[in-house]
Amino acid sequence: MLLAGDIGATKANLALFSPESGPRVPLSEATFPSARYPNLEAIAHEFLSRVDVPVDQACFGVAGPVVGGRSEITNLSWVIDERELQAALGLSSVRLLNDLEAIAWAIPLLEPSDLHTLNTGQPVPGGAIAVIAPGTGLGEAFLTWDGTRYRPHATEGGHADFAPTDERQIGLLRYLLPRFGHVSNERVCSGIGLPNIYAYLRDSGYAAEPPWLAEKLAAAEDPTPVIVTAALSGEEGADLCVAMLDMFVSILGAEAGNLALKTLATAGVYLGGGIPPRILPALESGRFMKAFCAKGRHSELMARIPVHVILNPKVALMGAARCGLGA
Repeated sequence: MLLAGDIGATKANLALFSPESGPRVPLSEATFPSARYPNLEAIAHEFLSRVDVPVDQACFGVAGPVVGGRSEITNLSWVIDERELQAALGLSSVRLLNDLEAIAWAIPLLEPSDLHTLNTGQPVPGGAIAVIAPGTGLGEAFLTWDGTRYRPHATEGGHADFAPTDERQIGLLRYLLPRFGHVSNERVCSGIGLPNIYAYLRDSGYAAEPPWLAEKLAAAEDPTPVIVTAALSGEEGADLCVAMLDMFVSILGAEAGNLALKTLATAGVYLGGGIPPRILPALESGRFMKAFCAKGRHSELMARIPVHVILNPKVALMGAARCGLGA
């Protein structure tokens, strides 16, 4: 029996899998608010006490770089170590994966119902595949074909430098540089990045912030859902929110294109994370693909790359299960 997990800064999804059920069918599952627990060990103990089933091994996708079996969660004050967790849980083995590597493990298992296609393109059999996922943070990974199967590779591309593509984005970079020193893609292309774009547009005088929106933002623990909902609702006075979402979509499109170029992802680009499924109308407006394809002499190459949004919210859990089961 395998304990698999998708461990993010906001929530931790844990589930049990068996070789017979496979990585798409959890036998038992639960979600925990990550920040309310001191560490992953506490969550795992609570979950295992609920299910009361003997577990032999575990595989976790975690939101941070994994080096030497150890990971510091990027947007949460946790340090996770494979050997320490193995001993604490009394398991024969524990494996840590970067959460985007976990998503990459699941890509070959995805079915048409798991996806929404933004660009059909012309996929090249055996070509590389890129994965980019804006959620709380921004993750990136890719897969390469070894002649028999696709092999996932983790990256920390979300923390590479943000590259503006127009005058307004240059202004955004100038606005954020004094605040952060290093402005990564994650600072402008994630759940924690959306409020930075909003603040820039508000403070630069793009549009006035209406009182009703200021009141909602002041009362919200997390401003991102408030801003996104206002942008998609078409409410009067939500000009700032609409402009923020438009800029976000352009930045995401450009960075997805950058990743596709760097990995030569001719078999497709997959958008994961919690944000893309929520903003499908904005992604379908044409702004995303325009930014994705705007790569100068390689624009025609970019237009031939398939682009899909992953709709299945359990894709990282599925990938961790596939890796742990050796499927």
